[in-house]
Amino acid sequence: MININTKWTQNGLTVAGGCRKGNGFNQLSCPNGFYVDDDLTVYIADFNNNRIVEWKFDATSGLVIAGENGQGNRTDQLDGPIDLIVDKERDFFIICDKRNRRVVKWPYRGGTSGQTIIPNIDCACLTMDQHGFIYVSDIHQCVVKRWKVGDTQGTIVAGGNGKGDRLDQLNSPTFLFVDHDQSIYVSDRDNHRVVKWTKNAQEGIIVAGDQGQGNSLSQLSYPCGIIVDPSSNLYIADRGNHRIMRWRKNANQGTVIIGGNGPGSQPNQLNEPKGIAFDRHGNLYVVDCWNHRVQRFSIDQNSTS
Repeated sequence: MININTKWTQNGLTVAGGCRKGNGFNQLSCPNGFYVDDDLTVYIADFNNNRIVEWKFDATSGLVIAGENGQGNRTDQLDGPIDLIVDKERDFFIICDKRNRRVVKWPYRGGTSGQTIIPNIDCACLTMDQHGFIYVSDIHQCVVKRWKVGDTQGTIVAGGNGKGDRLDQLNSPTFLFVDHDQSIYVSDRDNHRVVKWTKNAQEGIIVAGDQGQGNSLSQLSYPCGIIVDPSSNLYIADRGNHRIMRWRKNANQGTVIIGGNGPGSQPNQLNEPKGIAFDRHGNLYVVDCWNHRVQRFSIDQNSTS
């Protein structure tokens, strides 16, 4: 089990992309959100290539599974897909189709087109809780909403009081994480902090950052992907500092667990990390956006006992 003492190798292994920016089957272009399946298949929102790609374990190239018909707004096209989740119960991908200002569902296997389920939203990220509710961050409205499948109106669960840095406000919310209590953690990007909104709360609780943009251990710079482990430790893709951080519950500063060696393409470097995820073994995956790759950092089994 992952705990506060868990460590990972400092040199990452490229599991998708890494062959420079491009639109070949072995390439990515500014990937953003992703999903790691139980069989270690990685599904990636390949933002500038306007497609969702599937990379099997140990594969040297990917397979386009959504958006293979070029950039556009038809039902069989995507335009800037920025995040995705897999709804296995209903056999759908749910995709933030950013530049089309919509959230679409796409058949999990063999689908050739999608269906808009949330229109007119400046979606930046989405996630799903164990009850099947979908949470979507609207980066321009500075709000996070919860949607039940079939709803025509979402319910505000974070923000919604204009752009700002008050505890009841957000400023360009992006990545999300929801726990079993339906508390929602939000990467409040342009406030350089992560905030937690408990269910039905009127304002958030700062759980990381909020010390201004910077690179000290108490600061963040445009935070992106977030994960909360069962012990309430928080993992953050600190995009502007090119590092992954871990913040203990109630801590006033974090520790660097991956990266922090400046922007670069070496195995121990990142260049604006976006999404992060753990696989079922506890290995840490990072979408390394401007290196156009996904990196896997293996767990140190000796550190988990």
